[in-house]
Order: sequence, then C-alpha cells, then structure tokens
Amino acid sequence: MTPAPADPASRELVTHGRIDVEGRLVDASNVTLFCAIELDGVTGRVVYKPVSGERPLWDFPDGTLAGREVATAIIADTTGIGAIPPTVLRDGPFGPGMVQLWVETTEDDLVEVLPPDEVPDGWRVVLHAHDRAGEPAVLAHADHPGLRDLAVLDIVTNNTDRKGGHLLPGTDGRVYGVDHGICLHTDPKLRTVLWGWIGEPVPPATVEKLRKLRSELDGGLGKTLAEHITKFEIRALAERTDLLLAEGIFPEPGDDWRAVPWPLF
Repeated sequence: MTPAPADPASRELVTHGRIDVEGRLVDASNVTLFCAIELDGVTGRVVYKPVSGERPLWDFPDGTLAGREVATAIIADTTGIGAIPPTVLRDGPFGPGMVQLWVETTEDDLVEVLPPDEVPDGWRVVLHAHDRAGEPAVLAHADHPGLRDLAVLDIVTNNTDRKGGHLLPGTDGRVYGVDHGICLHTDPKLRTVLWGWIGEPVPPATVEKLRKLRSELDGGLGKTLAEHITKFEIRALAERTDLLLAEGIFPEPGDDWRAVPWPLF
C-alpha cells in the first residue's frame, strides 16, 4: 500500500523506509535516482538525489542543493504556502541526500505553449512569442489555486528555475511543486513560468500564510532553516516576505535578469 502525499504515513515512509535504487532519471542535471521504498509493509516510490552526485554551481557556493530542496519543503510544510511532496534529508545507498515521495499524477495539463486561439478558457497568458516555424505562440498556465500558491512560494524563496515540468497535477487533486535545489539565494533570481497573476492582489488566505512565515522565521522555523541555508539567506527570505506583504500584489519581473527559465519544461 502506498500512502498519499498528505497522509502522515508518507513522511514516516520517506524518513525511515529502506531505499532500493531502481533507475536513474537521465534528463536531470545532477544525479537523480528513482527508488522503491518500504517500511513495515508500507511501500512506495521516491526520488533520491545524493549530495555526492551534485554538480557544483558557482553562484550557489554555500550548503548543498539537497539542503535547499529540503529547506523549501520545510517552508511550504510549515506555512501551507504551496504543496511539496514529503521531502527529507537522510542517508541513502550513496550517502546523504534529498529523498522525496514520488507523486502519482493525472494527464491534466498545467502549463503549455499554444497557438493564441487555442488557449483554454480561464488560463493565464504569460508571454507571446513565435514558434520555430515563425507562427504566433503563447506560454500560458492554468488558473489553479494550487499553482497560485506555488507562485507565491517561488517569490519568497526566490526560485531560480520554476519550469513547467516541475508542476505536477496529483491524483489527489492538489498541484505539487518539485525540484527546488536552486532556491533561497540572497540576490534576486526569480525565474518562473508562473507569471500569470502580475498586479493582482495576493488572496487573503495566502496573506495569512505569509504572516505565519514571517513570524515563524523569528522563531523555530528560522533555527530549522539554519541547518540548511546561511543566516544571510534567511534574512533575505524574511525581506522578500516583508516586501510581498507590504505591496500585497503579485510582482512583475525585474529588468536586470531573465525572468523565465529555459528550457520552459
């Protein structure tokens, strides 16, 4: 039996289960392993990213990518801002690394590049471009509250690489975000496909989650994050949260960096 991501048993599974490597996800830039996991008859699948398989990044010299993934998941789990599958830092077959529950998904599309006249009703258009044949195309995403909260999470965690393929429509109806290894830098680096709410108010329920984040950063959450990221990065996280609370609207991209990741998926 495989527990659902929201089931407390799933965290016990990823934290204490026996991991058996079944294969490697070859499209990932760092070593990313697909594994079976088992604990007291409870089974499932996980993604395991050993620290030993990380490729060093000159602009993320501190800590580990696995630690940043775990830190981002802790923020989401503590505050409810966006959904991330149960994620822990633990030992595995190739040493310490990030272990995250594999999410079963539906075939629903959340982000697409489409001809302008084929954008589904209610979807948010992010940018207009042309395809390889020179025909008009748009990048658009669904107007889903789960995506919207993940957009907020990206803003406060300064996600540098929110691709469309990092957004998973779970079979439980939730939208999950994955691949958060290059988040939480001190410098502005936000690159995301989720720009569809620019200038709109942050919903009141999400504002309350942001207030919880800001309060918790001065207490237990701040101490927990200090195990994974620097004090300067925690301070920058607090400052980004303060700014979003003060402005109360979804920001627009800055002019001094590329605001959309490439490739998009």
